[in-house]
Amino acid sequence: MTTTAQPPQTEGRKARPEHLGHVIFITAAAAMGGFLFGYDSSVINGAVEAIRGKFGIGSEALAQVIAAALIGCAVGAATAGRIADRIGRIRVMQIAAALFTVSAVGSAVPFALWDLAMWRVFGGVAIGMASVIGPAYIAEVAPPAYRGRLASFQQAAIVIGIAVSQLVNWGVLKLADGEQRGEIAGFEAWQWMLGVMVVPAVLYGALSFVIPESPRFLISAGRTDEARKVLADVEGKGVDLDTRVTEIETAMRSEHKSTFRDLLGSRGGLLPIVWIGIGLSVFQQLVGINVIFYYSSSLWQSVGIDPSSSFLYSFTTSIINIAGTVIAMVFVDRIGRKPLALIGSIGMAFSLGAAAWAFSYKTGSGADISMPDLQGTVALVAAHAFVLFFALSWGVVVWVLLGEMFPNRIRAAALGVAASAQWVANWLITVSFPSLSDWNLSGAYVIYTVFALLSVPFILKWVPETKGKALEEMG
Repeated sequence: MTTTAQPPQTEGRKARPEHLGHVIFITAAAAMGGFLFGYDSSVINGAVEAIRGKFGIGSEALAQVIAAALIGCAVGAATAGRIADRIGRIRVMQIAAALFTVSAVGSAVPFALWDLAMWRVFGGVAIGMASVIGPAYIAEVAPPAYRGRLASFQQAAIVIGIAVSQLVNWGVLKLADGEQRGEIAGFEAWQWMLGVMVVPAVLYGALSFVIPESPRFLISAGRTDEARKVLADVEGKGVDLDTRVTEIETAMRSEHKSTFRDLLGSRGGLLPIVWIGIGLSVFQQLVGINVIFYYSSSLWQSVGIDPSSSFLYSFTTSIINIAGTVIAMVFVDRIGRKPLALIGSIGMAFSLGAAAWAFSYKTGSGADISMPDLQGTVALVAAHAFVLFFALSWGVVVWVLLGEMFPNRIRAAALGVAASAQWVANWLITVSFPSLSDWNLSGAYVIYTVFALLSVPFILKWVPETKGKALEEMG
């Protein structure tokens, strides 16, 4: 599914002020999918140790349950576009909302480990759908003059969702007197953590019934009169609706639907620019960022920090993640994509290295684990610094580059391949961390440090700078 290409003459056109509030509401409603993306991805953080104890499983089985959602993510992301082209963007949002709701309820009251993993997969499918349909819908309804700012709602919603999930986990833990398996109204604390997602999931579904369908889909389905009404609502009644409809129809007819075959060079291998996209996606995950969002509470408990404090630190890293994302949104167009990525890589390498050093001082086993005060402080500061440097660089820059650097004729297919590589790398890091941590926590962070260091020459030699270039210039 691609978004409408806008002719140059439309770029200066603005929605009338009285319509902008309506557009913002529509965008925020669609971005609820991004909020749930972040929330569902991260809420499992609070339940990791409780699930381990509840089902009496080791690190390998635990990792498979945590990573199960990523299988669904890949399926949801791969199918959302085609489904949306057949039944509409709004219907896909409603399917995603239903899957989020079912996943929340099922995950909260599983009968056994296998069905917990199954509900996690359902949630993953919803995440994958939300990751595709939200940005596409926003781009299709946003007035050209505001598209960039409105598109940022999705990323902002994701990081806010992550932070809220950690705040909810911390609040639930406090109610359970600091015990992840403590009982609240007949259910264990971890069950409440996973079940609370019902609230935003139902809200997302309700909002999907009050926002309009994308004008692009309506035109493709022959519902032109409905498309005119939506365009008038979001762009102002002063816009020439006949011209706008014609522009969208012309853009849709002229689009080249890229396929995997378009990504192959003369020798049969992938084009170099596609490999660069894959490299960006893989490096973004191999630095270990999702260890923080999936396992940070477990991580802090593994070095002797009590559960309540570990959940609080998980929340503070989420706040740092929001701050870093805002910094990236401010500077990505000012200083460029490559400089921001380099700053992030160097900062991540130093902070990961410091964490690896600190974790090497971990002593004891089981419930009797500790670190010296100095190393414990360094570990906490380094973890927060790592999240900050990631958020202000690779967290945003990779998606900006992937959206800009591919030539028009292969953009959709190349984005699909790069996104798939990202889910695979995410799964690899997620499924491997518990075993790596059992083997040697410091060693795991040395591995992430090495990948952060390797990303520096990768950026310098292969990644193109796209700042200030039109998409048509990417050849």
